[in-house]
Amino acid sequence: MGRQKQWVVKLKDEERQQLADMTRKGVLSARVMIRARLLLLSDQGLLDRDIAERHGVNPATVASIRRKYVEGGLQAALYEKARPKQAPKLNPQQTSILIAEVCSAPEGRETWTMQLLADRLVTLGVVDRISDETVRRTLKKRALKPWQVQSWCVAQVGADFVWRMEQVLDTSAQPYDPLRPVVCFDEKSYQLLDHVREPLPPVPGSPARVDHEDKRCGTVNFFVAFEPLTGQRTVTVTEWRGNAEFAAQLQARELRSPQAEKICLVLDQLSTHTPAALYQHFSAEEARRLSRRFEWSYTPKHVSWLNMAELEWSALQRQCLGQRLATKQAVERELLAWQTDRNTRSVRVNWQFSTPAARETLKRHYPACE
Repeated sequence: MGRQKQWVVKLKDEERQQLADMTRKGVLSARVMIRARLLLLSDQGLLDRDIAERHGVNPATVASIRRKYVEGGLQAALYEKARPKQAPKLNPQQTSILIAEVCSAPEGRETWTMQLLADRLVTLGVVDRISDETVRRTLKKRALKPWQVQSWCVAQVGADFVWRMEQVLDTSAQPYDPLRPVVCFDEKSYQLLDHVREPLPPVPGSPARVDHEDKRCGTVNFFVAFEPLTGQRTVTVTEWRGNAEFAAQLQARELRSPQAEKICLVLDQLSTHTPAALYQHFSAEEARRLSRRFEWSYTPKHVSWLNMAELEWSALQRQCLGQRLATKQAVERELLAWQTDRNTRSVRVNWQFSTPAARETLKRHYPACE
């Protein structure tokens, strides 16, 4: 005779109905649903191997579910017991010491690494030994990233900041008037680079390949004059950046708008961006005439993003200047194509920041009137 079957499942009527309802509704996890079906089939007296074949499980799993039912009841067979949580490797006091070390500067290193922190805890006698992975998990729970450094610059909000900001915002908010065109002006330097080895073009199945090594070929300077209300921009390449180049740019700008009564300039506070540059390189009469043709608005210090020319720089760098350009002529050729395309499409800026919005957003920074 065969060995008598252990842990025989004999469901009560209410248990059988409960399991049947669970399998029909299908609102529980897949694991609980399978266990419910295994119990129902076991209640019918089927062999473990037949039940296992129907549901694609191991016969030992069927036997385990039967045993749990007989020893612990329906809940024990359907659901896992809550597993005890492993004690943390570091107690609260040790964790506080770790955080204090993370918030300090390591000697001889720029930033902490996980291994450095683990070694530091051992050196201080906080623990006998600890892995870098334990340190990493502990810091992750507290959102600490010692290798991450964010640079930031906060402008000091005062009366000078406020009047410069509101002047720029009021200028940007003006409707288009050909007699008072708004021109956002800025400049930046650019590093000329050449390939040491010729890049390989893309072919089917293989992307373009560029040697990591490059050769420096000097620098050039870009001047951009952007009219946000018309979507027109002019980008000029010069070998130098100084008062002479700035004065020449203003003279050229004035010639492009002979009908304008005033040209509303928006600039940052670079030392060369002043009417003094005109007096250094033109006669007093011409310098005076040119300076009066412009209405000068300067962004506050550290808030150059108020100048919409910064948006043009961002687009220029993303769309055109990611490649290596070795000569001034190559730069001018690429810039002309980029500038022509955007001017043809009259790409404008959807500027949303205004003086009322600034007063609401920065109201806690505005100087309080006594």
